[in-house]
Amino acid sequence: MHPTLAADHARLAELLQSVHALAAGELAGLDERPAWQSYPAPGPEPLPAEGAGTQGALDRFAERWAPGFSGSAGPRYLGFVTGGATPASIAADWLTSVYDQNAGGGGGSSAAALERQTLAWLRELFGLGDAHSGAFVTGSTMSNTVGLAVAREWLGEQRDVSVSEDGAAALGPVTVLSGAPHSSITKAASVLGFGRSAVRRTPLLPGNREAVDVTALARELEELDGRPAVVVANLGTVDTVDFDDLRAIAALKERYGFWLHADAAFGAFAALLPSHAHLTDGLDLADSVCVDLHKWFNVPYDSAVLFTRRQDLQVRVFHNSSPYLGLPALPDPDFLHLTPENSRRLRALTAWFSLVAYGREGHREIVARNTAAAASLGDALARVPHLRLLAPVRLNVVCFTLAGSPTPEAVQAAVQAVAATGEAFITPTSYRGVPALRAAFSNWRTTPADTERALAAITKATTPTT
Repeated sequence: MHPTLAADHARLAELLQSVHALAAGELAGLDERPAWQSYPAPGPEPLPAEGAGTQGALDRFAERWAPGFSGSAGPRYLGFVTGGATPASIAADWLTSVYDQNAGGGGGSSAAALERQTLAWLRELFGLGDAHSGAFVTGSTMSNTVGLAVAREWLGEQRDVSVSEDGAAALGPVTVLSGAPHSSITKAASVLGFGRSAVRRTPLLPGNREAVDVTALARELEELDGRPAVVVANLGTVDTVDFDDLRAIAALKERYGFWLHADAAFGAFAALLPSHAHLTDGLDLADSVCVDLHKWFNVPYDSAVLFTRRQDLQVRVFHNSSPYLGLPALPDPDFLHLTPENSRRLRALTAWFSLVAYGREGHREIVARNTAAAASLGDALARVPHLRLLAPVRLNVVCFTLAGSPTPEAVQAAVQAVAATGEAFITPTSYRGVPALRAAFSNWRTTPADTERALAAITKATTPTT
């Protein structure tokens, strides 16, 4: 054994205490770490030859790299939809590395059984029935890709071809209909061989809505003249967190043949609030469902799940046909037969810890507090003369812009000005053709005081100069 490696092994407990000290200090100061910062990256270094050992690596990281990390896990990082990491999920993430279980296979370990228990709890949390089976993936992009891959196999089933055997060319042209799809849907369409142009945007409801017009959707399906299609319903759109009417969409399946995929990456968490649970009504009717856990569930990157009613088709797409890996026996195949990955870490452990530690009520409280924060910020921004809301605050995102006729350049300048304060971070967007700004609340640490600080930073940074 290399001497440095042997020395690290001998004093591992001491080294972990050093890591604990650094981590504890960083977490203690996370609330005050700049939400965004422009920090000069260290210059390039030659590849170490002998190595400095774990303590040396830790010291070098703390000195050279850690100071440049943003407070993206903190309470005022309002860009994209970014969660944090709860104490329970941090503990679990450490243990995930300690036990280092390959969750792809199920043999010789209870890890796969823990993952199935966690998936069952998540189904219950989001109101999905036993007909849905699940699997962990990296994030919503991969969850949507896996869901649409299963949909692709269903399309082949309708046309009496096997896409998994003969390829996407055997399927022919595909139509994917959606009102306000996330960009990961078009990315998935590209990866899966549908082509980005296969994704057709269906008209939305009038007014400040991003929900699909179900009547218009029915017309689009009618025009397909019986050809099967994929419909992507959106539960929580990016800019205004609007929700498609899932029950109304699912009812169309009585007349038209389509696969219903629900992109509920963070919108699924509305199910935890009695005041908003109606927005996810009908989720169980979807053929596949995407939920992203490193967003509003506040577990570390990376973690998401894909649920589907057609595990048999999922296995047909992703099974790894090698004798040493075993056969994908239903209803509980090894997870390597359900996603693109063969080997992967036990992502379920952070979710399991979180559910055991905080339960349904703990996660409901996070969602409720973030939703209240978004409403509070929206109300306050509506009273700022040089800003204006572009849509009602429906859940956890505030979509607003500069007064007058904002340009993309002005909006980007506003983003940079807010970020330069270190107090908050928001992201640009375009809503119905208007350059806009959005602030998304999904971090368990965010308090009303953080909302006030973010408001002050946004208001000051966007104040016109005379």
